[in-house]
Amino acid sequence: MQINKESLKKEVVYKTSRSGGKGGQNVNKVSSKVELLFSVNDSLLFDEEEKQLLNKKLQARFNKDGLIQVICDEERSQYLNKEKALDRLINLLVNALKKPKVRKPTKVSKASKAARLEQKRFNSIKKEGRKGVSDF
Repeated sequence: MQINKESLKKEVVYKTSRSGGKGGQNVNKVSSKVELLFSVNDSLLFDEEEKQLLNKKLQARFNKDGLIQVICDEERSQYLNKEKALDRLINLLVNALKKPKVRKPTKVSKASKAARLEQKRFNSIKKEGRKGVSDF
């Protein structure tokens, strides 16, 4: 599934705050930490089936208001943190919308079955030889 970054940008809300970490004196002045909020239920990008799937798979990522929250404060630049947060959101959504491959049950081959039985027979003979002979 491909999600358009530009259309997703229109549906997200950013909150910024001052971030700890590297940046020197800049840390105390610039709001570089970015908190991205996205509402799956209000989104126009997904149909009802996809929304239900996203709500089910990303349940642990929702905050108390029912929004997906992605926080990024790795970079010194607010712009770069916004881009990283948006990329993380896209990655989350794409992975949640992937449908796993259906497992096709396979049969055990005759050769592997014969090899297993032969190994069992060999182990049985080996253990039989370990038994002590008693004179009762």
